Amino acid sequence: MLQKRLIDYFKEAKIHIEKIQKAKSLLEKSMPLNLEDFENLNEQEQDKLDILAFRFAKLQDLLGDKVFRLILEFSGFNTQKKFIELLSELEKEGVLDLDKWIELRNARNDIAHEYPDNRENIIEAINFIFKKSDYLINLTQKLEEYFYEIKKTRDN
Repeated sequence: MLQKRLIDYFKEAKIHIEKIQKAKSLLEKSMPLNLEDFENLNEQEQDKLDILAFRFAKLQDLLGDKVFRLILEFSGFNTQKKFIELLSELEKEGVLDLDKWIELRNARNDIAHEYPDNRENIIEAINFIFKKSDYLINLTQKLEEYFYEIKKTRDN
């Protein structure tokens, strides 16, 4: 059951990754943004920024809310612990950098709350997400590899 759920989550993650990569490739020439650039974005560019932010948040939520706990449970780790302890275990396994995860989470939270008088923070968060989304994508791939290594050991 855990195995099937993890496989399904990794399939979902791949959809988010494809959307992130496509949005990034279409936004590449506009990045990094400054306030003037941000205010002069055309509708298509605004839509791509929305897709980037939305898919980034969805991927991060998927990993943090579902995959981390399940993959540790699948590996035999006691998951009845605080979330920070789960993150620490993933860091010990060499899958995750805790400080980077927290930075990504903070940026995700910044873009989740759009306030018109807070454009500078939103722009900073968008630039950060654009630049650091590759870490999130690589983390997803590492988690999937980690899962398949555990699965392979169990299957033998």
